[in-house]
Amino acid sequence: MKKCNTLLITAGIVLMQLSGFAKGIKPVDVCIYGGSSAGIIAAYTAKKMGKTVVVIEPGKYLGGLTTGGLGATDIGNKYAITGLAKDFYRRLGQHYGKFEQWVFEPHAADKVYADMIKEAKMETDIVKNHRIIAVKKENGYITEITVEESNNPNAATNKVIKAKMFIDCTYEGDLMAKAGVSYTYGREANSTYGETYNGVQISDYHQIPDGIDPYVVPGKPESGLLYGIGKGTLAPTGSGDKLIQAYNFRLCLTQEKNNLIPFTKPENYKAANYALLLRVIEKEGWKGVFGDFTSKTTNGVLEIENKGNFLIKAMPNGKTDFNNFGGFSTDMIGANYDYPEGDYATRKKIWQEHVDYTKGMLYFLAHDNKVPESVRKDMQSWGFAKDEFKDLGGFSNQLYVREARRMVSDMVMTQKHCEGVEVIDDAIGMAAYGMDSHNCQRIVVNGMVKNEGDVQKRVPSPFPISYRSIVPKETECKNLLVTICLSASHIAFGSIRMEPVFMVMGQSAATAAVLAIDKKLAVQQVNVKDIQKILTEDPLLNKAPLEVLVDNDDKGNVETSGDWKHVRGGYGHGLFINDGKTTTTSTAKFIPEITKNGKHEIYVYVPRIAGRSSQTTFNVYDGKANKSVAIKTADIKILGLSSGEWVSLGAYQLTKGKNAFVEISTAGADGIVTADAVIFKPI
Repeated sequence: MKKCNTLLITAGIVLMQLSGFAKGIKPVDVCIYGGSSAGIIAAYTAKKMGKTVVVIEPGKYLGGLTTGGLGATDIGNKYAITGLAKDFYRRLGQHYGKFEQWVFEPHAADKVYADMIKEAKMETDIVKNHRIIAVKKENGYITEITVEESNNPNAATNKVIKAKMFIDCTYEGDLMAKAGVSYTYGREANSTYGETYNGVQISDYHQIPDGIDPYVVPGKPESGLLYGIGKGTLAPTGSGDKLIQAYNFRLCLTQEKNNLIPFTKPENYKAANYALLLRVIEKEGWKGVFGDFTSKTTNGVLEIENKGNFLIKAMPNGKTDFNNFGGFSTDMIGANYDYPEGDYATRKKIWQEHVDYTKGMLYFLAHDNKVPESVRKDMQSWGFAKDEFKDLGGFSNQLYVREARRMVSDMVMTQKHCEGVEVIDDAIGMAAYGMDSHNCQRIVVNGMVKNEGDVQKRVPSPFPISYRSIVPKETECKNLLVTICLSASHIAFGSIRMEPVFMVMGQSAATAAVLAIDKKLAVQQVNVKDIQKILTEDPLLNKAPLEVLVDNDDKGNVETSGDWKHVRGGYGHGLFINDGKTTTTSTAKFIPEITKNGKHEIYVYVPRIAGRSSQTTFNVYDGKANKSVAIKTADIKILGLSSGEWVSLGAYQLTKGKNAFVEISTAGADGIVTADAVIFKPI
């Protein structure tokens, strides 16, 4: 009898191991697949709203590209970034002693996420190095997913996660795909959604200069194509295909000698892989590695030339975010076509090829004798930062998967939404970056090497993202939300695909998931107004008093006198601008509706603009007395490609109601004065 009981107990333990629950994963309310920036924000949201969560991260690291080297945040317009996403950059601001910080070191972003995980008591809710292998559905609902150890696949150690709601927060959309949800990848034809910037496009940006021979032996096609040049031919403009915009690594490099790891020859190094780069360097006459745009107008046509190998964006403490730039750079064009649909082995191979390519190019530029000495010396002054990505020798831990799968739901975001031609009515966030696609292929065109697929088109102003674009068709899955691989055309995704926007989507998705659980609804049936109410009334999920934002376009709260011109740009949908040339003083008064008596810090937004007055005068009225504050332009540092920065006017005791104001004046100006936005933040 004892032997029988022992056998039963042993069998029970084995069954528990096979189900995964022996490893401590209990059924939860919300399962988040992917520990990206969207995933961490989604988990934090659900946990703060009282739900149990688990985050399954296929890899070793959390935070995705936000902690993986993309320290010079691509935003477009800060107005579009709300809620916990904005709070993330406020927390980074505290780290650096500022109000907000949008340009940061990878380890600083990692610390902010670690603090949020601790604050929400999520330390035991995160499972790393596990990847999805199966999804079980019943009656349109996912009931459970099965994951295996990424580094040691073994059926005996598989884990099964049961949850009421699931959120896909991966760059690849693997949970979405295995759940049987419709998706696509590559580029749609322009005709599919009535677009103009989708499909095949030849651009002057990030282009190989004219006249470069594509063959190993110039002029001899029989010698074969140089490494990295595809055998394809140029299809008609606007036609669709399954090509993927190029991936790369965002590199955190430095010139600080005490914190520098020199570039060394990597494994699998082949100098021949950079023969085309040599031809580009010779053609463009490189003197160093810094990228720069030059332009001129000939017969009314704008001609743009971009020289150099890297777009180098300054970050704190002597570090930089190195990104792709020019015709031949860190983008490994044409090497990722099999990535979206590839199995894990295929993706691992592609990832490593990108590592080898990037490390090899850095070493080549720094040490190959065929490279001009000035370029070699310039590159030798750079290196990986010792205090970043320590376990990888300073090299980034996240491949920049710019685009993989994209869901196809009842609402597909398109170029028309980006440009404001069509406007959705179920907004759960905004995007504001330009429609941005990196090159998709490098081929021979008219006997020359050419890149194809680059698109850089501005959007007029921030535009709303539809709730329907993050939920599948109801007939396909009723308890899944997709934050990154959302429903958008290739070119619309190019605007949406920014890390801060993914964070916003993470919070919105988790909020919807919680509401769906509480109301026992399919995610498609959740009332969007209920989501919006939570996002606007308690954006930080802490019941704290809300800051008051007064934008120049808030007609009921802004009074102007004199000569102001409304232009696009700055914070929000536009700003007021005065050229400072008239002798008459112009003013713009920003009047907040203060909701509670108390001390408030007041911040004014200073947009990036050329020709600004060396000093701008602000009159702050707290309801009892005026205070004049002069801000010198020289004291304002706008980092990276930010649209502008918030500048403090000080702290003031304000009373409830519309008793206070900030007045911007052109008095004493010797250049352009702007009136854009003011924040009244409770202390």
